[in-house]
Amino acid sequence: MRNYDGNYLLHMKEEGTVTNALQRKRVIAIVPAYNERDNIVSTIEDLRENAPEADYIIVNDGSRDDTSAICHERGYSIIDLPVNLGLAGAFQTGMRYAFENEYDYAVQFDADGQHSAAYIGEMVRLAGQEDANIVIGSRFATQKKPVSARMAGSALISFMILLTTHKRIQDPTSGMRLFDKTTIPLFANELDFGPEPDTISLLMRWGYKVVETQVEMRERVAGESYLNFTKSVMYMLRMSISILLVQWFRRKK
Repeated sequence: MRNYDGNYLLHMKEEGTVTNALQRKRVIAIVPAYNERDNIVSTIEDLRENAPEADYIIVNDGSRDDTSAICHERGYSIIDLPVNLGLAGAFQTGMRYAFENEYDYAVQFDADGQHSAAYIGEMVRLAGQEDANIVIGSRFATQKKPVSARMAGSALISFMILLTTHKRIQDPTSGMRLFDKTTIPLFANELDFGPEPDTISLLMRWGYKVVETQVEMRERVAGESYLNFTKSVMYMLRMSISILLVQWFRRKK
């Protein structure tokens, strides 16, 4: 599979190929948000400007700040959860919305401003071209991983996926993923399907096709990630154990 850099993406947009892909399919970006008052406006305006053919739904995950008030004031499409369910619960809420409204593709899209909506059209186009069930917006499809403790953890998860599926995923922890119409119902209806690398690995073992395409991600502008160093290490270990052991006891849906 060929991957593309930013210049190629711009060329594709000028030719209209990416835009045509979005216009032919019903696409929705699912934006889980928890205490993202400082980032949510720029995130949604990015979607409106760079992927105007796609719909979006913010899932306010019981935020304690004024994320919800800002969204309602601006007329954004939003679902307010009364309590904090965490990423898995918020994402499932968005996928249930996508399922009930019969979208062709759903894109997991962070509210912290790190993802760029400019790549959504290319992800949709690639899903159709490759007949892929999942497209991962990868930081390392064509670029080498930097050397750091966090990237060592990512490499460990990549190795566990390779060991159990015989297929390589360069950026398993990327939070920018596109899901097609066959996978949306799984995430919408199954309680044990979270938007995590172990679930991606499981679907690959079940025969679903996963591909990656190069994207660029920005640094978080405001707020703090819930993953500090200790939590990051525990997360990587938990994902690795789940991929290597736990997922083998799950039956195919």
